[in-house]
Amino acid sequence: MKIICIGRNYSDHIKELSNERPKEPIVFIKPDSSIIAKNQNFIIPEFSDEIHHEVELVVKINKVGKYIDESFSNNYYNQIGLGIDFTARDIQNKLKDKGHPREKSKAFDNSCMVGDFINVEEIENISNINFELKKNSSIVQSGNSSNMLWKIDEIISYVSQYFTLKIGDLIFTGTPSGVSQVISGDFLEGFINSKKMFSLKIK
Repeated sequence: MKIICIGRNYSDHIKELSNERPKEPIVFIKPDSSIIAKNQNFIIPEFSDEIHHEVELVVKINKVGKYIDESFSNNYYNQIGLGIDFTARDIQNKLKDKGHPREKSKAFDNSCMVGDFINVEEIENISNINFELKKNSSIVQSGNSSNMLWKIDEIISYVSQYFTLKIGDLIFTGTPSGVSQVISGDFLEGFINSKKMFSLKIK
């Protein structure tokens, strides 16, 4: 199982970090060791002083596929969930400045929170999914899938040109604005269309 992530897929998030808008999807991968075990806390690693939360819609692949035409992408998933791509922002900025790969800031152990999933039949419109993240009961991130630069079916088609998609693979589809640092004692809750998908303590 692999975790494929899409970067800079919301214009408001691109602006808040003063990044350049990409001409095609930015893709990176997290290993399965990045997933936080069920009912476990997120423990801030010693190597970073600035861990940011990035809440994202997550697509779970249910069929093996390669070179998938966008018009058939919807046949390769039947569940959508919510997760957090934790990012060591201080390390990411240092690696970015040097032009080095950024796996240390994105793919470290337990850097990936995967919450519950909803069957697509329960979602009225895949292109209009509201989701949000609360930190200590206050909304800090709020997004809608309509604002994605590349929609879910486009993403699946695009990444399948490079990676064979297999059953159980997860695709993180990008984060909206509002990313910020987490500190010990924070309590995070994620929602899709007002339905709670996860809760997580920061230690």
